[in-house]
Amino acid sequence: MAKAGRVVVKVGSSSLTTPQGTIDGDRVDALVDVLARRRLAGAQVVLVSSGAIAAGLGPLGLTARPRDLATQQAAASVGQGVLVARYTSSFARYGLRVGQVLLTADDMIRRSHHRNAQRTLVRLLELGIVPVVNENDTVATDEIRFGDNDRLAALVSHLVHAEGLVLLSDVDALYDGDPRRPGARRLSEVRGPADLEGVELGRSGRVGTGGMITKVQAARIATGAGVPVVLTAAAHAAAALDGRDDVGTFFHPAGQHPGTRLLWLAHAATGRGRLSLDAGAVEAVVERRKSLLPAGVTGVDGDFAAGDPVDLCGPAGEVVARGLVNFDAGEIPGLLGRSTRDLAAELGPEYERELIHRDDIVVLTP
Repeated sequence: MAKAGRVVVKVGSSSLTTPQGTIDGDRVDALVDVLARRRLAGAQVVLVSSGAIAAGLGPLGLTARPRDLATQQAAASVGQGVLVARYTSSFARYGLRVGQVLLTADDMIRRSHHRNAQRTLVRLLELGIVPVVNENDTVATDEIRFGDNDRLAALVSHLVHAEGLVLLSDVDALYDGDPRRPGARRLSEVRGPADLEGVELGRSGRVGTGGMITKVQAARIATGAGVPVVLTAAAHAAAALDGRDDVGTFFHPAGQHPGTRLLWLAHAATGRGRLSLDAGAVEAVVERRKSLLPAGVTGVDGDFAAGDPVDLCGPAGEVVARGLVNFDAGEIPGLLGRSTRDLAAELGPEYERELIHRDDIVVLTP
């Protein structure tokens, strides 16, 4: 981590705000002090910051995080401006500028959108800007949400080809049990799933949506894409970036960089519908990594449009893959069980194509 030339740092709401939900200026400045030093030392830094909804609670006169989506979005609209203004003034102490980048999962799944997000982030880094990334809570709905910024940070680290990811929260490391109980043991490093056997993953945080579960899931996403991860408390940010092994938990990288869009499709997308496959189609898609043809589909469920993500299900209903479909839901029933050649002869050459091309399918089974 100490040698990473491009690093993504994620900080949670509880590490930035007071118990009343307002931004804690001292905490923001302390974090910026660490990130600015790393940036001025020559590294490129991307900050994924929660806190927009929490920052909006005070100005709106709310005493707790709202439960309904509309009020959450209203709080995010107010709070995002407060949050970025605070980061802008804090980084300005070091002569550094920030750029706000708001993302939705739906934006990242679609080919042209995710490429544009990647180009924007990389160009900001080239220009010496510190991107401040957050989910676009003002427009994201339940169907197109990342769900938490831990997962967003893992995906952003892959999007920008980061060399390290630091997840900061109000817990200083991953423990094998509740760290508030005597005898809980800190896990200094995790090399694979076997190291997590028997580990209790509870929730934490006062005003955020994440917890230790989401952080471990994020670490799996990032390390599976070849990005090493450190999980620790915001107070230990400097030590984590310095690569000290006496703080936090280090997750070793375990994979190579897969296609960026497929990573988003696997971890950021929610199927808008379902296609039921026969055994032969499952074997073709999962084992031989072939495109999905109408002949192997036995049923369709949901209301989706061409280009939307859909879940591909086996004969028993289990989800085996996810892909971007080439037809609207209403078109598919008339295509099922038929060859593309017959469909083209009857309906026209535009029907001589796959339901889902293999380049737009990610397999979800082991």
